[in-house]
Amino acid sequence: MEKSFKSIAKDYGIYLGATLAAVTAIGYAVSLDLFTQIWLGLSLIAIIIVFGIISILKSKKASGGYISFKNAFTSYFITILLGLVISSLVSIIIFTFIDPEAATTLQEKIMDAQVQRLENFNVPAEVIAETVEKMEAQGNMYSISNIAQSIIWQLAGFSVVGLIIALIMKKNKPETE
Repeated sequence: MEKSFKSIAKDYGIYLGATLAAVTAIGYAVSLDLFTQIWLGLSLIAIIIVFGIISILKSKKASGGYISFKNAFTSYFITILLGLVISSLVSIIIFTFIDPEAATTLQEKIMDAQVQRLENFNVPAEVIAETVEKMEAQGNMYSISNIAQSIIWQLAGFSVVGLIIALIMKKNKPETE
């Protein structure tokens, strides 16, 4: 019996979550400075999108080479949702329960890196000060409420990408008379 597209999406969501969790754990173990690097963030975005695409492709293959827009997007969305939730749970465990001091250190490193980037782009000092103030006002970026809010914003952004990908990858069965 072939797997349903939802089952395939769940599997790839777990694979994505494991991959993102591994990156988080390795970054924590090796150097918190890795989390301040733009290349890492962009790489993670690419990885997330690739897992969503693979999920659609596998779902399409499992259904005989055809997939509706709705099923393509659902496959993508389930994969992304599970991956982000698993990754977020690992981040909460590491930075809230295991090593809360690392969360504080990481937040300071991220703010310093952001200030450095803004200075490199010759952003006025008032704007930099305002940005730092906003970042400090957010509090612990690894609090459950901040992570939940982050998941929602990430899902919104990745959903826009997913809608476009689903539109491109859909292939309806030809109607037979």
